[in-house]
Formats: sequence, structure tokens, C-alpha cells
Amino acid sequence: MSLKEKTIEELENKIERIERVIAKKGVGSEYLSKAEKIQRNLNLALFFGGITLVTGLTAWALLSSNDE
Repeated sequence: MSLKEKTIEELENKIERIERVIAKKGVGSEYLSKAEKIQRNLNLALFFGGITLVTGLTAWALLSSNDE
């Protein structure tokens, strides 16, 4: 790696660290963390709801075909 590439990589790492600090302790960070938790919970609910729906439809299809 050349000196220029190393310098660019180090600067990018420092910028990322600064952005993480700002995200954790900056203005609005509390609202951001709440929004991330809400989004995670919503994603989990949709995922498990989808699995339940597919399982229910599969069970219904299998049971209804056996009745005929």
C-alpha cells in the first residue's frame, strides 16, 4: 500500500468513528435510537407475521385437499 492509500484509509476510519460518536451522543441521538428500536420491532413483527401467514395457508391448503 502506498502512503497515499494508507492516509486515505486512516482518514476514512477517523471520519467513521466521528460519525458514530455524533450518532450516539449528538443532537437527536435519543430519537434516532428510539426510531431504530421501533423499526427493528416492526421488522420482526412483519417477519413472524409473514411466517405465520405462510404456515397457516399451507396448513389450510393441505387440510382442504384431504377433505375432498
